[in-house]
Amino acid sequence: MDLGPFNICEEMTVLHGGFLLAEQLYRPKALANLTKSDWELVGQPIVEALREISSATALSQPFAWKKKALIIIWAKVLQPCPDNPLDTETRWQEDVFFSVGNMIPTINHTVLFELLKSLEASGLFIQLLMALPTTVCRMELQRFLEHMTINTSSKDVAFFLEVWWEMMKHKGNQQDPLLSQFRTMAHKYLPSSDEFSHPPKRFKSDPDVCTTVPLLAMLLNGLKQIQKRILCLRMKCCALANLADMLTVFALMEDDPQELSVTMYLDKLATVISLWNSDARNPYHQQALVEKVKEAERDISLTSLAKLPSDTVFIGFEFMHSLLQEWSEELQVVLNSSQGIHYDSYRLCDSLTSFSQNLRLYLDTTSLCKEERQVVAELADDVKDFLGKTSKVLNNKDFGDITASIAMVIIEQKMDRHVEMCYIFASEKKWAFTDEWVACLFNNRALFREPDLVLRLLETVVEVRITDKAIPQSQIKQVINLILECYADLSLPDKNKVLLGVLQCWGRKGLSEGLSAYLESFQEDLNMTFNQLTQSASEQGLAKAVASVARLMILHPEITVKKMCSLAVVNLGTHRFLAQILTAFPALRFTEEQQSNSSTTFVVSCLKETIWTKLSTPKEEKQFLELLNCLMSPVKPQGIPVAALLEPDEVLVEFVLPFLMLGAREVDLSLRIFIQTLEANVCLDECWLQTCSPFPLIFSLCQLLDSFSKYWQLPQEKRCLALEGKDLVIHILELLCEIILANAESFSPDIWVKSLSWLHRKLEQLDWTVGLRLKNFFEGHFKCEVPATLFEICKLSEAEWTSQVHPGYGPGTGLLAWMECCSISSGISEQMFSVLVVDVGNPEEVRLFSKGFLVALVQVMPWCSPQEWQYLYQLTKRLLEKQLLHVPYSLEYIQFVPLLNLKPFAQELQLSVLFLRAFQFLCSQSCHNWFPVEGWNHLVKLLCGSVTNLLDSVRLIQSVGPSAQRQDQDLTQETLFVYTQMFCHIVHIMAMLHQEVCEPLYVLALEILTFYETLSKANPSVSSLLQKVNEQHFLKSIAENISPQEWRQTLLQKISNFCPL
Repeated sequence: MDLGPFNICEEMTVLHGGFLLAEQLYRPKALANLTKSDWELVGQPIVEALREISSATALSQPFAWKKKALIIIWAKVLQPCPDNPLDTETRWQEDVFFSVGNMIPTINHTVLFELLKSLEASGLFIQLLMALPTTVCRMELQRFLEHMTINTSSKDVAFFLEVWWEMMKHKGNQQDPLLSQFRTMAHKYLPSSDEFSHPPKRFKSDPDVCTTVPLLAMLLNGLKQIQKRILCLRMKCCALANLADMLTVFALMEDDPQELSVTMYLDKLATVISLWNSDARNPYHQQALVEKVKEAERDISLTSLAKLPSDTVFIGFEFMHSLLQEWSEELQVVLNSSQGIHYDSYRLCDSLTSFSQNLRLYLDTTSLCKEERQVVAELADDVKDFLGKTSKVLNNKDFGDITASIAMVIIEQKMDRHVEMCYIFASEKKWAFTDEWVACLFNNRALFREPDLVLRLLETVVEVRITDKAIPQSQIKQVINLILECYADLSLPDKNKVLLGVLQCWGRKGLSEGLSAYLESFQEDLNMTFNQLTQSASEQGLAKAVASVARLMILHPEITVKKMCSLAVVNLGTHRFLAQILTAFPALRFTEEQQSNSSTTFVVSCLKETIWTKLSTPKEEKQFLELLNCLMSPVKPQGIPVAALLEPDEVLVEFVLPFLMLGAREVDLSLRIFIQTLEANVCLDECWLQTCSPFPLIFSLCQLLDSFSKYWQLPQEKRCLALEGKDLVIHILELLCEIILANAESFSPDIWVKSLSWLHRKLEQLDWTVGLRLKNFFEGHFKCEVPATLFEICKLSEAEWTSQVHPGYGPGTGLLAWMECCSISSGISEQMFSVLVVDVGNPEEVRLFSKGFLVALVQVMPWCSPQEWQYLYQLTKRLLEKQLLHVPYSLEYIQFVPLLNLKPFAQELQLSVLFLRAFQFLCSQSCHNWFPVEGWNHLVKLLCGSVTNLLDSVRLIQSVGPSAQRQDQDLTQETLFVYTQMFCHIVHIMAMLHQEVCEPLYVLALEILTFYETLSKANPSVSSLLQKVNEQHFLKSIAENISPQEWRQTLLQKISNFCPL
């Protein structure tokens, strides 16, 4: 059937036949003169014709053809008679209704209205009426009302009430081409003098604003005229309900009324449809559920863009008051009986309830005169009284299982509020896993691609799965697959919302516990996924990798994250790629409530449980450090939003602060994390350190430094950080203080001063040297506190320094305190050197100072870190240069006095002898048990480092010696002599030490011999053969003192190569 042009077709032929039969039955009278009373005689053929057409087109579009037929008939009613043949010719060419209209005899409005009434087509009537131009629309409605008031029957009343109800429910359809053509036709049929005679270029319909309000006023007047003919109780219910709805929606309701909640909306729909289902007399009783839902949606969704005039409103108030007084007793009796529960009674009570609520608000908020206020107040009381006596109607709700079906129909048909209905569908446990529910989810899965919906579906499925064991496993898998499909189609930010919801609902195990049977293959999927990821880690495959991991993440977040953390450390080079994947899931920053430390995030917990105490190699530790850095400062790949999973303050709190103790196994790694975190985040705009209590953090580092002062007294298990690590602690402390000082303005002055005072008081518990390291930090607030004996050998400013009594620093310990100060930093060392009081012109004073220096050096050296020892090494060189330190050089390792110029090497020889004397002191009976084997190892490392520096210095002097010393001869013989002496000193020290600590010295001895051999062979003419042989014998005699035998043989073999005989 063609619903486009109004051409002649089979259906028009049937309609034509119906009118011909009606015309025959009415002869000799013409249908143009048909009266209301005659319709029963002649109307049946027309009605039957339309029903035949609707029945024949039932499988296509019966409603559309009925609309088309009624448009043709109404057009015929409105069509003016042609004035002349030329007018007929014009209409034949321009009027789309001309050909079909000529198949229908001339008819009047009675035929139209009676046909509409017989077809019960109130909805179509309003659609067509509202499509007409405003003047025509009002004129046609007025004709309809006049028609209804003539010989008004119960059918007239029923149709009138339906038309009124449809008028309030009407919403214009601007896209309907049939209505557009009908409106255009009506414009053409108007007289030329009419203001609406020119058809619009485009069909526009805004009936709510332009037409509805005055038409409702006309209908209100029509109700008054037919009031006495409203006899049926259902019609009385309908009339009062219409009046209440009209006044509520078009007078009392706010311009932007609050929408019903979706649950109330669904509840109302279910009530309406269940009442229709239980009432065989209701016109919607036999219709399909889809049609019922569409109509019920219209019934409960009244809206208005315009308001009735005030005078019309009060006419309505007074009329309602009158009707209630007249009908209330009769209605109350029926409504409270078993026969009183039907759709019309429900609608009456529901409409009056809404009317009552809005009327009370109107009374409270509107400015009214005394008479008006009295009218409104009396009406409000009457309505309240009526509702109080008929509450049974609204309280009787028995929907059965219809609610679920209605919700699914709304979703399937994408009706009004179908999106909100999806949330109820996803949350309602009672509906889940029925065949209809599964089918609806499958057919409409595109609608469920929202994070909240996916999460609600998961919650529903897990809960129902736990409580209902009878659900087939296959069905559970089907539903889970559907939900995961919806999840997979989400954007990455939305996937994170779902993941966060999963963590909040089920914690770190995700869906694994509630859906354990479904996740049988999870471990296999996990391994396969990560095997592929680690084998093809690249930025090109990042998006695919994130998608794969996202699915695993909600199934079992804990296993997935821990697997990634483990792989990031174990698989070399994969940490950056895996960190990029992890940082795509900011939801992993979820805080687990059940944890004792509620501030610990899920990702931190996984890192600590999986990796933190299980790192076994330096490579793993390095990868872990880099992984932390990537999680704090993620690389932002193109097209994938990422976010930091770790904050710097969080890293310090979780991986550093608890382990700042010498006895903590993780202390070394914690310090490396500390420095990495400080250096990586030093440029941040905000002083993030404030969030992790910076002053207690400083004190923790100071406590760690303090424990180094008792380092060798601690048992081995309490020395988890080597003395070399002290330098890192010092560096961190300096950097931390520097950052905090740079951000001092972010503290209030009061808090800053109080914090400094607190820290200063706490440092009094520690070794005094620790507080001295914060000299610059406390500058301007506190003086440097040092042992009083330091003032005995130094001229210290009392404005900057102050003396304190310290245990262990009695008389004669000033030089010890001075040396400890010098080992703290180059700046303090320089200052201590400048204030030292030693009279160079007094040989006895220099001699005493030199002896004291050696004693102090022996007491300080074993507890020095490499950097601290370097400060002392440089200090010693300066003292030698300034002749403040005297180190006598004995000839115990020469067979004859050499005729050499050793002045260029005087300092190097003195330092070598000083080291020998220090070790002789340390190995003496009084000192040898100061520290364990590890302490000797540490001393040997310090010595080897310094001797290596001496060797570098010797080689430099030898290479530039003649020009630097302004001498003609080179310094080869002198250098060989120095090598010999240093070799002897090293061998001497080796002889004093336990063999197990001597390997570095043995290697150093070999290195010295190598230097000797290289230089000797490069300058063969500097020594006679006899001299070389004598030196060889001498070196061998020294090497004979070495043990074990393997080392001795190697050294002897090395010496034999100097001068092969």
